[in-house]
This record gives sequence, structure tokens and C-alpha cells, in this order.
Amino acid sequence: MKITVTINEQAFDNVAAWRIIGEILNKPKAVIGLSTGQTTHNMHVLISRIYQENPFDISQTTFFGVDEVTNVPREYKGACYTMLKDQLIDTLGVKDNYFIMPPTLSDDFTKECKLFQDQLKERGGIDLQVLGLGTNGHLGFNQPRTPFERETWLSKMDEVLEARIRKETNTPDNKELGGITLGIRNIMQARKILLVAKGKSKAEIVQKMLEGPITTDVPASILQLHPNCEFLLDQEAASLLSIEH
Repeated sequence: MKITVTINEQAFDNVAAWRIIGEILNKPKAVIGLSTGQTTHNMHVLISRIYQENPFDISQTTFFGVDEVTNVPREYKGACYTMLKDQLIDTLGVKDNYFIMPPTLSDDFTKECKLFQDQLKERGGIDLQVLGLGTNGHLGFNQPRTPFERETWLSKMDEVLEARIRKETNTPDNKELGGITLGIRNIMQARKILLVAKGKSKAEIVQKMLEGPITTDVPASILQLHPNCEFLLDQEAASLLSIEH
């Protein structure tokens, strides 16, 4: 278990960006999983800036998002597809067939889950999976008490996020919102994982994830068992750890 603690947010974003760029440089045909949210936004912008200043070959690199909101328009600003396109995919000039995402709308989400999972397998599996950390320990849309053996599935989202998305998209109460997500088993099959967490609000869950028991109550705790997982933290997120890293 590798824990990296940076001195500030700028250093955090720089380390994260170069972990992703390094994977691409070392393996041009890499399959890289991305995550959306406040933690990953700046690192995506930094990768784009580095690419604009010193272009590197991404022509054979496959990118995908670990999850996607369902039953909203794909053009919705909060859709993972749109966020990743705006922050990184379009700025790198990634071709459509090298950006894999499940749809936001479908008549058969069970079929879409299998298709998404199969597409990643066809590319050789996940080389690097970048993961954010929810304040309740969720990974992707795998909320607490999700079985560790779960594969790609349609999950319910937490109430706070659902309420915000309903308001932003004017989605009526009778229309169910959810999220397609790689299951925890799929995540654990990635050859390399980069878990990123920053800020004081993540300190408590970081401590539970790294120093607490491995339990479905804290889905991210399973990462303690991954053979090649790096936990990238800033000083605030690492502030409650009992051992200084």
C-alpha cells in the first residue's frame, strides 16, 4: 500500500497529472479510467495544459469514465461524459472510438452495463484506474454496503446528489435517477489504481479507508488489498492518519 502526501493542492494536482501522463508514455495503448468531481477537475485541466505545451502521443490510448448518471440528457453539464469531454477528452483530441462511456439514456441499462464491461475487456482490461473518494467511502456509484463481488451495474445515487441533479435537469419525481458504474470487482481487477482525495472534508473517511477494517460499510477500504494502489492525498486529507507519511 503506497501513500503519497503532497505539501499543497498544486503539488497534488501535479503529481496526479503526471501519474496519468506517465502511464500513457510508458504504454501508448493503455486503457485509463477517469473520474469526475472537484478533486479531479484541476488535474484534468493540468494534463490538457501540459499536452498543449508539449504534445505526447495519445492516438492509441483508450479513456473511459468509471461511472455515468442515467436518465438525464448526455448534454447535461453534470453528465460524466460531458464533464470529461470538456475537461480533457476534447482538449487532447481523443477520437470517439477511444473514449468509452455508457449512455445516459437507454431502454435496457442491464444490456448497457454488460456492453460497457465487455468493451473494456476487449481493449485488454484496465491499466490505470483513477478514483475519487466519496465522503461516505463510495467508489464510483458503489455506495456503502455494495457487495465487493459486484460487477458493472445500475446503482442508485445518494439522496443529496439526486436532489441536486433533479433540480438542475427539472427531472420529475416519478422518473428514477441512477448511475451505471463499474462494480468493485471490476475496479479491483485494474492493474494499477490511483485513489485521489484532498481537503479537510475527506480526512475522516481517509482514516477509515486506510486504517479501519475492510468492510462494505466503507467500500474504498477494499483498496487496502489491491497489490498496486497508490493513495494520493494532500496534507488536510491525511491529517487524521495515525502514522505520518
